[in-house]
Amino acid sequence: MSSAAGRPGRLRLPTPYLLLIPSALTLAALFGWPMVQGVLAAFRHDGGFSLDNVHRMVSDQRFGSAVRNTLLLIAVVVPLQFVLALAMALLLQARPKFSGLYFYLWAVPLAISDLAAGLVWLSILDDQGYLNSVLHRLGLGDGYSWLSYQHGSTMFLAVVVAEVWRATALVLVILVAGMQVIPRDYDEAAAVFGATFWQRLRYVTLPLLKPSLQVALILRTILAFQTFAVARALTGDNYPLLVGETYQWYLDLQNPGVASAIALLILAISIFTASIYLRALRQPDAIREAR
Repeated sequence: MSSAAGRPGRLRLPTPYLLLIPSALTLAALFGWPMVQGVLAAFRHDGGFSLDNVHRMVSDQRFGSAVRNTLLLIAVVVPLQFVLALAMALLLQARPKFSGLYFYLWAVPLAISDLAAGLVWLSILDDQGYLNSVLHRLGLGDGYSWLSYQHGSTMFLAVVVAEVWRATALVLVILVAGMQVIPRDYDEAAAVFGATFWQRLRYVTLPLLKPSLQVALILRTILAFQTFAVARALTGDNYPLLVGETYQWYLDLQNPGVASAIALLILAISIFTASIYLRALRQPDAIREAR
């Protein structure tokens, strides 16, 4: 046997590592290298290391509002989406009549882009939109400027409604997939021993659903940090968000350094949030072994 692979001095990588090489190279090219360039752009000025870009980011008058609006949007949208998605998933698990139709109708927003969803809700909430037209025909007033910069609360509410409508389906699909792998024997056994619906949900369903909750929370929170097109379509520049400020600094103000600094801030907050989710929703070894 004269195969070169049989020579004792040659190092051979196991097959799984060989199969991972294309994915690793793709991630390095599409994520690793751009991230390195972003870090260099954020902390480089006049050819050397500098914190000028960070200082300009923090001192900008819109930065504080963008951080506050982004965190407030996430704090409201993500829990609301999970409550709605969990309720819909439990309804589908009960298998009512036309449950398949319900699922497809609820999943329709997944096929709609962010900008298209924003334009849909703009046609509803605009001063001459459908909502004001209906209110006028009902004799409830001549209209209300829902998206005016003077009405910050209704602007925020409009973005929340549009985001909940657009992205709840993503959480629903993940939770439904997670419920499919939970043995129904556990829930039935708890019901036999007299557990109520809420007790079964708290002590049986939710603990076994933790892996799916982890994935859904991490994905949805990261995507919520990237909310831009919906808010831009509805409010223009009147409701600043962190990703919108990145766009503003990079394209309108022609300052890639400050834009990179904001992008790194979003990345840092996303990683910190994901680590909290992973720690808070860690599944005990006993439950993993039981599954």
